Amino acid sequence: MKYSFIIPTLNEEKLLSNILDQIKSISNEIECEIIISDGGSSDKTLEIANSFTHKIILHGKSGKQTIAEGRHDGAKEATGEILVFINADVKIKDTFKFIMEIKKFEKSNALAMTCNVRVFEDEEILSDKLFLTFYNNYFHFLNIIGLGMGRGECQIVKKDIYEKLGGYNIKLAAGEDFELYKRIRKLGGIMFSRKLTILESPRRYRKEGHWRILFKWFFNSILVIFTNKSFSDDWEQVR
Repeated sequence: MKYSFIIPTLNEEKLLSNILDQIKSISNEIECEIIISDGGSSDKTLEIANSFTHKIILHGKSGKQTIAEGRHDGAKEATGEILVFINADVKIKDTFKFIMEIKKFEKSNALAMTCNVRVFEDEEILSDKLFLTFYNNYFHFLNIIGLGMGRGECQIVKKDIYEKLGGYNIKLAAGEDFELYKRIRKLGGIMFSRKLTILESPRRYRKEGHWRILFKWFFNSILVIFTNKSFSDDWEQVR
């Protein structure tokens, strides 16, 4: 089965090569393609991307692209049966476990997959551990009770399900990850892998602080549930 890794980018020259190197390293174990969906980078992002893949989609519309739109544009060009939406500023903690878990998902009845998210190990501090331990457990609980949730850092969806639902709500500036998984969960199960961990850059936590991010996440999720709109009009770029 073929996997399509879809990476939305916007000025990610500092971190993009980390995840691209890892995807290339596992390409001998699983058949996969890399799709870069760029929202208008002005740094060396496209130069770096072009050294790994020629499947690069450029944002051609006027106005700022939402990350949901970036992911969705990439998905439209995907040829794989499994869509792996992964952010440009992350790393896979253990690529061997990633391969094992994604193959397990492929053979399961689950419609989508998600996992733990933590901060880069060499930059993680106690507040990161406490904050993300709580949220990983909370997000797992949401899937258990039938609401559905998966962090946008890594969302893995069977393509037929993604297309059946029409993909991400591209109008949402934030909360698009929760909104998609909320719709998926109504159709069937979501696999939450405790064995798999995605490591994210702590840059947003360092700039905005955990409490401010908690506030944004909470109100975005509430509005998505009751109004299908996001609290945030724009998800600020942090580089």
